[in-house]
Amino acid sequence: ELSKSGDQLNYQYLGQMLGIPFVPTTANKGIGIHHVIDTIIDVYEEKKGLTKHIHINYGNTIETAITKIKQVLNVNSAVIDAYASRYLAIKLIENEKSINALLQKETVNFSMIEQVAEKQRKIITDEYHEDTETVITNAKYGFIRGALKETYIPATTKAVDRATKIDNLLTNKWLGFPILLVFLWIMFQTTFTLGAYPQTWIEMGVDALSNWMTQLLPQGLLNDFLVNGIIAGVGGVIVFLPNILILFFFISLMEDTGYMARATFILDKMMHRIGLHGRSFIPLLTGFGCSVPAIMATRTLENKKDRILTMLIIPFMSCSAKLPVYLLLVSAFFTQYQGLILLSIYIIGIIVGILVAILLKNTAFKKESEQFVMELPPYRKATLRNTGMHMWNKSAEYLKKMGTVILIASAIIWALSYFPQHNIKTQEIDHQITQCQLNNNLTDLQKSDSLAHLSQLKHATQQEYSYIGRLGKIIEPVLRPLGFDWKMSVCILTGFAAKETVVSSMSILYHNNSSNDDENSALIQALRSEKYSSGNAPDN
Repeated sequence: ELSKSGDQLNYQYLGQMLGIPFVPTTANKGIGIHHVIDTIIDVYEEKKGLTKHIHINYGNTIETAITKIKQVLNVNSAVIDAYASRYLAIKLIENEKSINALLQKETVNFSMIEQVAEKQRKIITDEYHEDTETVITNAKYGFIRGALKETYIPATTKAVDRATKIDNLLTNKWLGFPILLVFLWIMFQTTFTLGAYPQTWIEMGVDALSNWMTQLLPQGLLNDFLVNGIIAGVGGVIVFLPNILILFFFISLMEDTGYMARATFILDKMMHRIGLHGRSFIPLLTGFGCSVPAIMATRTLENKKDRILTMLIIPFMSCSAKLPVYLLLVSAFFTQYQGLILLSIYIIGIIVGILVAILLKNTAFKKESEQFVMELPPYRKATLRNTGMHMWNKSAEYLKKMGTVILIASAIIWALSYFPQHNIKTQEIDHQITQCQLNNNLTDLQKSDSLAHLSQLKHATQQEYSYIGRLGKIIEPVLRPLGFDWKMSVCILTGFAAKETVVSSMSILYHNNSSNDDENSALIQALRSEKYSSGNAPDN
């Protein structure tokens, strides 16, 4: 960017002035990175002329003050070994609280240090008619201006600022928000349509592995554990990996090109209207990736009320862990406009979050939010290298979770749904199966259909009276007004460990014995055909 602008910088001379080597790089293209590593090695090996210790000359009055404060500081060898005495003296002149607290704790003559520092601060203030912190800062900027005067040559004519022209469109008062919505719709629609192809291939692979394992092992506990527990649980989640990659491809594209900052700018005024700080949008945006780092990111907000309010709103932002659940349910119950439906889920979450923020603003958090000025970075071309790294990091994180949390959760859910194997209800069904097998009045086709029906009924009954079924029946009354039966109640409960385990729980609890369909299609069909097996279904 510096080269294209026509500006010139004598970085080698600037490095000599500052006492540190300068290495020009273009990080997103990998240019100059090897030179950086070589220079680090040279500095470590203390090659002559690369580094030197320099001081900014602050003028006679300040330099005299620094010398006098250093004299009383040098008595404390332990502190001086850890910190440069000149650095401590300058910070004392600036009256920095953290350094005062450190010296009060670590020095034996703090009262004398404090007296000398206070006397020198008064001398400097009387001479410059400004507070000491401003005087020191001005001196530093003076050094910077002098260094650039000798090393930096700006271009005689500036190139046309294309970023300004693009911003006039993308951050327009009337067009900015609709353009953002269109881009988001394209992102979610592509997630479905383009992701469907690799998703089908993974489904076929999972289904083939399940069939191979079924044929390899004899029928029994181990076979059921591997096929219906591990493969069904983890396989039900891994099929959504392509969708995750596509979604984060678009997010990376927004970040690398600089459009993400424009999206933040577009929504900044809205944030103020609902009582949130302008900076709150960054944690909220991070919440679409994961709620944990988003909540940690609220530390950048200076006001405690802003931090708490932002934390309370973050869970309404749909994190990437919820995406597999959304994709499954949208695929199961919506055959058209799937991208639009997925976008609406995200928008509804945002709207509910806004309503909660307005409610809290007018009740528990009555306070004007601070103003927020945000830098709009220059537009840049997204590189395949950066985008690929971003997608790889997210997919590795997703696969790691599948190999740990989801794998363990799938095993536990299978065990709770598998045991106990026998109860009075299943024994009655076993008796019906025996009678059906001995009934010579039925044709082979009728007998086969009846046995298949009784087998599925036995499986459903066994699950209903298993340990997880009993747990589901306990919590079902709480969630029944939402239309959820005991199975769905259990799936929601397992989501407390990780959102993705909701899908693996469904894969186990709504298990379909059909071998004709792939794993995901069988689960979708099972969800569509699910009926209340006991109790009264809600009117809605």
